[in-house]
Amino acid sequence: MPDSMNWGVISTAGIGVRKVIPAMGKTPLGHVAAIASRSAERAADAAARLGIAKHYGSYEALLADPEIEAVYNSLPIHLHVEWTVKAMEAGKHVLCEKPIALTAADAETLIAARERTGKQVLEAVMVRQHPQWLRAREIVRGGEIGPLCLIQTTMSFFNDDPTNIRNRVEVGGGALYDIGCYAIYLARFLFEAEPQRVVSLIDRDPSLRTDRLTGAMVDFGGGRQLSFACSTQLTRYQNVIAFGRSGRIEVPVSLNAPQGGTTTILIDPKGNNEPGDLRTETIAACDQYTLQAETAARIFRGELAAEFPIEDAVMNMRTIEALYRSAASDRWETV
Repeated sequence: MPDSMNWGVISTAGIGVRKVIPAMGKTPLGHVAAIASRSAERAADAAARLGIAKHYGSYEALLADPEIEAVYNSLPIHLHVEWTVKAMEAGKHVLCEKPIALTAADAETLIAARERTGKQVLEAVMVRQHPQWLRAREIVRGGEIGPLCLIQTTMSFFNDDPTNIRNRVEVGGGALYDIGCYAIYLARFLFEAEPQRVVSLIDRDPSLRTDRLTGAMVDFGGGRQLSFACSTQLTRYQNVIAFGRSGRIEVPVSLNAPQGGTTTILIDPKGNNEPGDLRTETIAACDQYTLQAETAARIFRGELAAEFPIEDAVMNMRTIEALYRSAASDRWETV
C-alpha cells in the first residue's frame, strides 16, 4: 500500500482497541502498522486480535520504528502532551485523543513542538468529521432556523468503578474532561465563535472526588448561549438541541453515532413543533472514526489544510479551565 499512511498506536486503551483502530482499517489512506503498550503481553494480544503486524513492549520502541509515519495517542489525559511531544520529536505526526491536556498551558506547548519539529498535531474530536454535524452547521449557516441563539446539551452515563481511569481525579477523570468537553466543542463548532465567560456548578463524588455532575452556562456574546449538563453517574443519555430565533435542530445521537450506521437529525424550521412542519433528515451510513483517520492522513500528507489546528484544542482547554474556576469561585469567570 504505497499511498497508505503507516500508523503506530501508543496504548491499548479501550477507545482505540474497540473503535478507532478497527475504523482506521476501513480506509485505503492509512493502516495501523504497529501498536505499543508498557506491557509486551498486552501489546502482543492487541496486535493478534486486531491483525496488526508489529507490536512493542514500550512506547519508545514504537517511536524508534522508521516505518511509522504517524502516531495515534490514546493514553490517559495526563500523558497526552508528554508522549505527543516525544512522538513529534521522533519525526511522527500525531493524532491525540481529547481532551488534549489537563491545562491550556500544557496544550500550548504543542504549538511550540509543531513549530520546532515541523510535524502536525491534531486533537481527535471525531464528531466534527461526522456528516450529521456538518449538515447541522450547514443548516445554521443557511439561516433556515434563524440566527442561532441557544444550544442545550445533555450527556451522561453511569460509571462509579473506583478502578476505572475515568474516575481517577489526578489523571483527568470526571464528567467535564471526559464528555463535557464535547458540549464546548460542538457549541464552538455551530456558533463559529469563542466563549467569553462561563458559570458552572459541580457536584463531586465524596469518595472519588471527580465531578460526577456538572452544569454550566457558556456565554458566547451577542445573545448566544450554551447551556449544558454532563454526568458520569446518571442514566446513559445524549442529546443536543440548537435553537434559532425561528426554529430548531435536534441531534439525538450526538456523540456515539453507530459505526457504519445511519443517523437522523430533526429540523423544526418554523418553530411551532407541529408534526406537519417537522422534517427528519437521514444521514448516510458512515464511521466517524474512519473519517477522522482519513482527514488526519490528508492533513499530515499536506493535501488538506487543518480546519481545527492544535490552537483550537488550546481554546477548548481555556473554557474547561474557566468552568473549573467558576465552580470554585461561585461566580462568572472570563475565558
